[in-house]
Amino acid sequence: MHIILAVFGVLGVAAFWWYRLKYMSEAASEVADAVGRVRGSLRRSKLRKKAALSPVTAIDDPVVAAATVILAIAAEDAPISDGLEMRVRAEIGAIAANEKQLEEAIAYAKWATDQVAHVPSVIDKSTQLLKPRLDEREKEQLVAMVLSAALPGERHVLFKQRVEQLRRKLGLELNR
Repeated sequence: MHIILAVFGVLGVAAFWWYRLKYMSEAASEVADAVGRVRGSLRRSKLRKKAALSPVTAIDDPVVAAATVILAIAAEDAPISDGLEMRVRAEIGAIAANEKQLEEAIAYAKWATDQVAHVPSVIDKSTQLLKPRLDEREKEQLVAMVLSAALPGERHVLFKQRVEQLRRKLGLELNR
């Protein structure tokens, strides 16, 4: 009889420790899941804050940066007209890799231009991305795109000053 009690005792202890290990494994899994959710939440929060501070800071594509700076300079004092959008679309279409990139660049540029009221900051942030990635010819092409997008009759009072600021930030000569 004592052997049966010993077997039941060993089985009871084994069942007890199996249950404890299973419970600890579930608890560790829940802790790991919670840590993962917190890390993901922190990353999303950081990105949201970065985008909220300046939509231009979140740009990492030169095509989107070019579209944003062109639209911001051309439409500083006025809403974006259909004609201006079509001219910017034509200019960006020449450098976009495909139709999808063109659509994304125009959509983001329109949104970012609406969000940021201070055009000099758009120029500053965009040129930080563009200056090291563009050669002299491409920088001149960007300035020409700005000039082409804004027709002479539609240019605002600060247009010339903004183009000069863009040239200066890109490291181009001003007396052209």
